[in-house]
Amino acid sequence: MILVVKKGIIEEIFSKAQFSKEANLYIVSFRDFEKIREITLPNFIIESDNFQKIPASRITEIRRSHTILFEKISKQDE
Repeated sequence: MILVVKKGIIEEIFSKAQFSKEANLYIVSFRDFEKIREITLPNFIIESDNFQKIPASRITEIRRSHTILFEKISKQDE
């Protein structure tokens, strides 16, 4: 159930940001093997092939400017 809620939040952020004039202000952090990569939201959509190559479950954080919109809480933090 948590995955569904998390995916809903991510989808909501992406749908609002994707067509925004300021889409490049959104930064997506995601797991890429053993490291965390950060790219702009439009570049993430292209690189992930619309979530086909990089699933939403690998997203660790989404922020706009310096405001965190989504942050994945790891099991180690709980």
